[in-house]
Amino acid sequence: MLSDPAAAISVAFDKDGILEEMCNGKGYIDMSTVDAETSIKISEGVTSKGGRFLEAPVSGSKKPAEDGQLIILAAGEKGLYDEAIPIFDVLGKKSFFLGQVGNGAKMKLVVNMIMGSMMNGFSEGLELTEKSGLDPRTLLDVLDLGAMANPMFKMKGPSMLKSNYPPAFPLKHQQKDMRLALALGDENAVSMPVAAAANEAFKKARSMGLGDQDFSAVHETVKGPKHP
Repeated sequence: MLSDPAAAISVAFDKDGILEEMCNGKGYIDMSTVDAETSIKISEGVTSKGGRFLEAPVSGSKKPAEDGQLIILAAGEKGLYDEAIPIFDVLGKKSFFLGQVGNGAKMKLVVNMIMGSMMNGFSEGLELTEKSGLDPRTLLDVLDLGAMANPMFKMKGPSMLKSNYPPAFPLKHQQKDMRLALALGDENAVSMPVAAAANEAFKKARSMGLGDQDFSAVHETVKGPKHP
């Protein structure tokens, strides 16, 4: 499970990489979050050596990983997927087989694009609540009781109110995924103005030195001076 396309390519193709030991009968499962083009390139390298390839990016961060509650988005060699199910059942609560190589990467980017856009809207809502003279803790309670209730708001909200962003999913990786999702949108002629604006907010947060903090630190980009 690697950080970005460059790292995934390096581990596969560089000196002492996996392709040097790949041969008939061996399989390689890459759980990195990358673009479809990267997954396809690695798959072609593996299969050219007689190996089998499965991409299996996951939805979920540090705590779901520790609890075995990840969601696994696999694509590629179906036989290798079937063999890996017992492992996936330990790592995650649900596995999906999405067909040909690249589909897992695309699904993961869509999921993370939605997550990043939601976090920006949530950050703006927290700040608007406070600046309007309301208690943002009450907003968290209201959201948790309604149709927008979700584990992300429930888990991240209290820490965000304290400007505390322990890195479960680093902001720099969220911004990378927004960038890759926008590129996927370009490929498919999909207008994504909300995701584009969210990406700019994450870029601003990186420029503020928040790249290694949790992605919820994007909240800092909308926070203004406190009322006296």
